[in-house]
Amino acid sequence: MAFELYSDVILTRDIPEHGLRGGDVGTVVERHVVPGISEEGYSVEFFDMTGNTVAVVTLPASALRVPTPADRPAVRALAG
Repeated sequence: MAFELYSDVILTRDIPEHGLRGGDVGTVVERHVVPGISEEGYSVEFFDMTGNTVAVVTLPASALRVPTPADRPAVRALAG
C-alpha cells in the first residue's frame, strides 16, 4: 500500500529501540523507493502529545497501516 506524504499512519509492530509500540500514530515525512525491492519504505515522524519529536524512523510499508473509524486515540505514559 502506498501512503501519502504528511498523512497519519499507525505502527503495526513494536520498535523498542526507539521507544515505539504498535498502535503509535506517526506522520509520513518521506517515501523511499529502492529499485529491485518490491516493498516501499517510509520515514515516519512520531511525536509526543505536546508536539515534540520522539523519533523519526524508516520503516517498510508492512509496518504501517492507515487509520480507520474504528481506531480511538489513547495515551500511555513512558516510565522514567
